[in-house]
Amino acid sequence: MKKTLLWMVGLTLALACFVGAPRAHAQAKETDVTGNWQGTLQAGQGLRIVMKITKVDGKLRGISYSIDQGGQSIPINSITVDGTSFKFEISAIDVTYVGTLSADGKTITGNQTQGGHTAVMNFQHVTPEATWPIPEPPKAMAADAVLKFEVITVKPSDPNRPGKLFTIRGRHLMTINTTMNDMVTFAYGLHVKQIIGAPDWFATEKFDLDGVPEAEGRPNTKQMKELIQSALTDRFKLTFHHDQKELSVYALTVAKGGPKMTETIHQPNDPKNFLFRGLGQLMVTNSTMKDFCDGMQSAVMDRPVVDHTGLTARYDFNLNWTPDDSQFAVFGPRPTPKDDPNAPPSLYTALPEQLGLKLEPTKAMADVFVIDHVEKPAAN
Repeated sequence: MKKTLLWMVGLTLALACFVGAPRAHAQAKETDVTGNWQGTLQAGQGLRIVMKITKVDGKLRGISYSIDQGGQSIPINSITVDGTSFKFEISAIDVTYVGTLSADGKTITGNQTQGGHTAVMNFQHVTPEATWPIPEPPKAMAADAVLKFEVITVKPSDPNRPGKLFTIRGRHLMTINTTMNDMVTFAYGLHVKQIIGAPDWFATEKFDLDGVPEAEGRPNTKQMKELIQSALTDRFKLTFHHDQKELSVYALTVAKGGPKMTETIHQPNDPKNFLFRGLGQLMVTNSTMKDFCDGMQSAVMDRPVVDHTGLTARYDFNLNWTPDDSQFAVFGPRPTPKDDPNAPPSLYTALPEQLGLKLEPTKAMADVFVIDHVEKPAAN
């Protein structure tokens, strides 16, 4: 777990600069950087990184792997070589790298920046045979898998345990410190204000679920939601129906100048991410605008969020803003933020500046989720 935090929450580095003679600069420009590179990120106990670079239509492309954390590929958004200066960016995990190529093109020495932390990252150019083995990524659950649990336990949460979590550990799908409001909004893609007729304990009593699905493989986000739906039906005896009602909502639209996000190179069935490194520090990967709206309304906003962008692609992006008092209410009271002239802007300024989107309050007809019957589960 410690290594995961180091890679995903990340490490910053001082920028390395190089001033070379004109001849050396010209030589470096001719250096072929395609192929395999590897090295150890100097943080904690170290993380081994493999980087594979190709050239497509004259442009450098790359994939990175943090092999001590599994075999999932991480697309490199941009790679630039200028003389002996070598740089790349991985927007999905907020990484930038600045390094210096050796004269023989066999090594890169430099620093990586991620999330305000610092570490050295040096690479060596290696043959395919000498490249560290990349672990097999977790096998995906079959698209036609039966989405039910083979076994599941439900118990009250530890009242002294902070936070809440939906996660997968091995074959176990788990929720920790989750209310029925949390589980229903996650499983059905709702805002809590779309739930009608729920008893008071929906918002107050917290549960831990731990289930092993009948089907082998790692479920994607859609399959996770359907598995939790089955748990709500089986263990909480939940029945409901849908209706329409005019609600106060936020409408997400494209700002003047158009979207500024990067279309992902992940495949549709690859994992999606909607992760906070801190409140107002969001990382999104392989996600549609509907996915973004679902995440914002479940974790951030005080009313439902509807997608009016018309965008159909999947994107990778980071969004950094300073939350106001109406946001992140699901996490409970927060300390009053200190005045900081360098703090990020508000969400309503950050969205157009960083993503080319805007969010506006309005009223619209929205789906509501009407509870017909529900029971507290017997602990097991």
